[in-house]
Amino acid sequence: MKHIMIVDDDVHIGNLLQEVLEREGYRVSRAYSGTEALLLLGSCTPDMVLLDLMLPGLSGEELLPRIGHIPVIVLSAKADTADKVGLLLGGAVDYVTKPFDLGELLARIQVHLRGSTCFSGQRPLKYEGLTLDPDTHIATAGERQVRLTRTEYAILKLLMRNPTQVITKSLLLDRISEDTPDCTDSSLKMHISNLRRKLREVSGRDYIEAVWGIGFKLRSAQDGQSAQGDGPRS
Repeated sequence: MKHIMIVDDDVHIGNLLQEVLEREGYRVSRAYSGTEALLLLGSCTPDMVLLDLMLPGLSGEELLPRIGHIPVIVLSAKADTADKVGLLLGGAVDYVTKPFDLGELLARIQVHLRGSTCFSGQRPLKYEGLTLDPDTHIATAGERQVRLTRTEYAILKLLMRNPTQVITKSLLLDRISEDTPDCTDSSLKMHISNLRRKLREVSGRDYIEAVWGIGFKLRSAQDGQSAQGDGPRS
C-alpha cells in the first residue's frame, strides 16, 4: 500500500484529501506544520508528499529542500508562473494550483508514483563526518562502517534529520514506533547506550548527547568530544 503524507494546516482540505486518498487505497499520514512534517519524515518515509506552502513555523518553501528524494506535489493558491518554476526547479515533481480538481490530482499522483519507482535509493544523511545510508542501514564515520540494529538505525535517523534539536524521550519513542515497535521506554536507554558505544568505537567521539531531564540530541564537535556516560540521567 502506497503511503502519502499530507502537509497542510487547512483542516477541511486535509480531511477531504485524506478521505479521497484512503478511498483510493492509499495509506495517509497528516502534518499541520512544516516543523511537524520534518519530525514525521525522520521516522517514516512516505512514497509521496502533498505540500502546502503557507504553513505555520517552517514554510513549504523551506521544507521542500529538506524532504530529499521523496516525490513532492505542491498544492498552493499561488498561481504566479515564477513561483511554479522556482519550486519545480527546487525539487517538486509537480505544482497544482488551489482550488484543484480531485480527479486530476489523483491522476497526477498515480503518474508520479509510477515514475518514483525509478529512484535508485534514498540520499544518505550526513553530520560532521558521520554518514547514515537509508538503503543499507549502515553508518560510516571516516572509513569505518557500523552495522546498526533496526532500533539503533531508527534512533540515529531521527536525530540526524533534526541535528540542531533536542528530541524528547516521549517524542523519540513515538516517532520511531513505525520502524521499530519493539522499542519501549524501559529499553530505550539500552538502545541509545549501544548506539553511542558503536559510534564512539569507530570515530573516537561521542555523537549523541543526553540532555538532562529532556532527551537526546546530536553533539557538535565544538561542544567537546568527551563522553558523559551512556544514557540519560533522568
